[in-house]
Amino acid sequence: MTHDHASACPARSRRRFLRDASALLGAATLGTAAGAQTASSYKALVCIFMLGGNDGHNTVVPMSTAAYNAYRTIRGGLALPDGNTQLTTVTNPAGVPYGLNSGLNAIAPLWAQGKLAVVANVGMLARPITRAQYLDGSVRMPSNLFSHSDQIQQMQTADPNGGGIGWGGRSADAVQAQNGTSRFPPSISMAGNVLFSTGQSVQSASLIPGFDLGMSGMATWPESATAARRSGLNQLLAMDSGVALIQAANKVRQDAISLNGLLAGNVGGNAFSTPFPGTELGRQLEQVAKIIRLRGTTGINRQVFFCSIGGFDTHSQQSWAQWDLLRNVAEAMNAFYAATVEMGVASGVTTFTESDFGRTLQPSGSGSDHGWGNHHLVLGGAVRGGNVYGSFPFPALGGPDDANNRGVLIPSTSLDQYGATLAKWFGVSAAAMAQVFPNLGYFSTSDLGFMG
Repeated sequence: MTHDHASACPARSRRRFLRDASALLGAATLGTAAGAQTASSYKALVCIFMLGGNDGHNTVVPMSTAAYNAYRTIRGGLALPDGNTQLTTVTNPAGVPYGLNSGLNAIAPLWAQGKLAVVANVGMLARPITRAQYLDGSVRMPSNLFSHSDQIQQMQTADPNGGGIGWGGRSADAVQAQNGTSRFPPSISMAGNVLFSTGQSVQSASLIPGFDLGMSGMATWPESATAARRSGLNQLLAMDSGVALIQAANKVRQDAISLNGLLAGNVGGNAFSTPFPGTELGRQLEQVAKIIRLRGTTGINRQVFFCSIGGFDTHSQQSWAQWDLLRNVAEAMNAFYAATVEMGVASGVTTFTESDFGRTLQPSGSGSDHGWGNHHLVLGGAVRGGNVYGSFPFPALGGPDDANNRGVLIPSTSLDQYGATLAKWFGVSAAAMAQVFPNLGYFSTSDLGFMG
């Protein structure tokens, strides 16, 4: 978690510990519930946010003859396959074919194994809406629909107007009782402080992959000098100053020291059998896997993780750029899934994608513009994979799925439905679901069926 070392300015260190590590309060008792935790009881949600607005139209392509011909006609030079990117054909249980972008080849085999699914045309909605209602403005819509910053916030909070806490954090709030007396952070971001991970009572801890929380200046010679420094610091941290702010900062520092020992002793070694790629996302997911490996020590039963990868705002030169980005996502997801299998928790860990929004079906030169609905990937041992969930749109400009005349998909599945399906599997009760997804009641179903 992002903290200053002991040699930094004490006042600044305290502020940063309070800001970035408040979720670590009580970490000195991290293992108190270890005896109650079992592999079968552990569950984790892992969000991979594709920043910039991934082009779902070229992530999953309809391959039935009429739909593919319409897609190719509209997309023109942006249509796949092309000179850079091929399509890997998969089918749903009814035999309907779809093409996965060849950047996803690392996880494509998991489709046939029933571990990978697609949820089609997901987006932020305040209410169900038709093309006519969108055009006449008669139904409430999310604010600032095609703004990156607004839609990133809304997709992380499940609030059509944006909000202060995230639906991942609210999910962690709802199942916190299942973590018993464990004080290990239940919600951790590998990509800085984000709204997704922050709940009402659960705070988001922020961890930089590979970052050492150990204190500088504690490796001096002779060893007796190091011991004296540690003893002096411990005495300072344990001293009751009578000032609440200082006491809170000292407690966070004590917890960070305890956590560092736990991470260094259990996270740093023992590589997984399937190597993680050395990409930023690969390192983030490897750190998540290593933290999951600590579950027996920490006694935690429910955790939420957030990872991200940028670069998806592909207004030009999209073909190769998107292929490479999806390759990074797929290779990291594949290594992470293999790690969960190795740890015996594949059925208890679900990885899923989000993005700002989709893109226009109609290209803009060699790229695409900001859209709305998007197709997302869900991977894990509990996923009812090998299928496309939701309503996959037929490619058409100005048709019932188009918000304008450029192929901006009106979502047929709300983010609330997508998230609620994941949250239900995670253990969020029906009674608590309305607090996690306040707009869920406006939609006909709260469970899309892609989780077992």
